[in-house]
Amino acid sequence: MIRKKKLSEILNVLQILEKIYPDACCALDYQTPWQLLAATILSAQCTDRQVNIVTRGLFEQFPDPYSLAGASLEEIENLIRSTGFFRNKAKNLIGCAAAIVACHEGKVPQVIEDLVALPGVGRKTANVVLGNAFGIPGLAVDTHVKRLVRRLGWSKEQDPERIEQDLCHTLPQSCWTQTSHLLIHHGRNLCKAQRPLCSSCPVQTLCPRIGVNKAL
Repeated sequence: MIRKKKLSEILNVLQILEKIYPDACCALDYQTPWQLLAATILSAQCTDRQVNIVTRGLFEQFPDPYSLAGASLEEIENLIRSTGFFRNKAKNLIGCAAAIVACHEGKVPQVIEDLVALPGVGRKTANVVLGNAFGIPGLAVDTHVKRLVRRLGWSKEQDPERIEQDLCHTLPQSCWTQTSHLLIHHGRNLCKAQRPLCSSCPVQTLCPRIGVNKAL
């Protein structure tokens, strides 16, 4: 677990990142909680930009769980093919929609335990939906968040759920959702996986492993 004396240091980093990325937010296009849930499922191993292109057509034909639950697998596969792993994603989308209709009266649940029980929904996806669609604090740990948290020395864990626990046990709930956005933006723009732009990083003086973790 993160030691409490690190809290002020972490908040300092987040304040700096807020100045660099004042518009940091979810990059997926959506109108409803269901559409955000579906888009997040599609975003696995795919760019948000490509997902947004695909969901325009998907949501036009299947805007809600009721309509998608009754769709054919082949039809959904063809619509989402360019997102990769389309067969598994199509199966999960239809299964997720059907479960929401059958168990939640067609409404996306607002409890994380109910969300992760849906086909294709893990904690990252659940936290994205909670934080952005419902305003319920949720700290989504994707590959960018995992990489930056370890580089900054905020957690030594490898498992995303344990990283989430480390951060949530330390940070105020009001910071959870935006922390994900800020770290994701910084990971995409400067703290890249293969070649981090450390010389341009506004928080490099607060990164205790800046040289050691360039290969992470």
